Amino acid sequence: MADHGPGSVVTEVAPADSVALGTLPAGKSRSLFARGLEVFVENKPALVGVTLLILIFGFCFLGPLLYHTDQVHTNLAIENRAPGTGHPLGTDENGYDILGRLMSGGQISLEVGLAAAVLATVLGVVWGAIAGYFGGVVDAVMMRLVDALLSIPTLFLALVVVSIFPATETELIIVIALTSWLTTARLIRGEALSLRVRDYVQAMKVMGGGSMRAVFRHIAPNAIGTITVNATFQVANAILLVVALSYLGLGIRPPQTDWGGMLNAGLNGIYLGYWWQIYPAGILIVLVVIAINFIGDALRDAFEVRLQRR
Repeated sequence: MADHGPGSVVTEVAPADSVALGTLPAGKSRSLFARGLEVFVENKPALVGVTLLILIFGFCFLGPLLYHTDQVHTNLAIENRAPGTGHPLGTDENGYDILGRLMSGGQISLEVGLAAAVLATVLGVVWGAIAGYFGGVVDAVMMRLVDALLSIPTLFLALVVVSIFPATETELIIVIALTSWLTTARLIRGEALSLRVRDYVQAMKVMGGGSMRAVFRHIAPNAIGTITVNATFQVANAILLVVALSYLGLGIRPPQTDWGGMLNAGLNGIYLGYWWQIYPAGILIVLVVIAINFIGDALRDAFEVRLQRR
């Protein structure tokens, strides 16, 4: 407070710190990861999805250690048995235990789906980041190739390739990845077009950094939100594509199987009332896809800047 004599206006100047006090957070600013994790945890469907995935992975990969079955040799003496003692989910037309088959088939479905999604994401990120960063003729040529491949239905393209070569787990991973990276490439290309004009990228170029450094050290890492969310949905799409190929008879060859192969094998049995040969695999497929979509939706919210800065 200052007094300048009679008639003067008394004014009080608030310290700068006290003015800004109301706008500053009381504690230390939370990190990006902490804010994203908080948003993710607040999403109840996401927690349900994580729980479901943990249970399903445990069932498929730890279950066979506790529940031993023969999934190689047929046993026609116990074919088409209904669920009961000794076979909790019954047997199929070849005498295979359905519960044990769900576990071994789930391993292949999940392994192929995850591996194909990872490979497709890597291919799409590299392709899209390079096209978006360089732009011009390079971008035009690369993206026209993507547009041409996108015009062909993914399932049809996969069917053509798988029908030419005998289906193995490795081949399915490669085929699904090579037909699933296109959408990722378009998304990352859009991110790259935006990120390449950022100050830190321009500064790196002024300091003598090369194009590959800009793509792999700056553009791709800063698009991690888009990459992560897209990769999550890629897993669900890859699992569904594995199921579709196997259901059409172009998947893993017997005696191995996956959930799609179980649907194919149980299709005739369902008309005879053998519901246990098709429903368990179908239910697990639905649960996995729903769980992954729940997680993908939550990750999208967690990476949303407006939600992180609530």
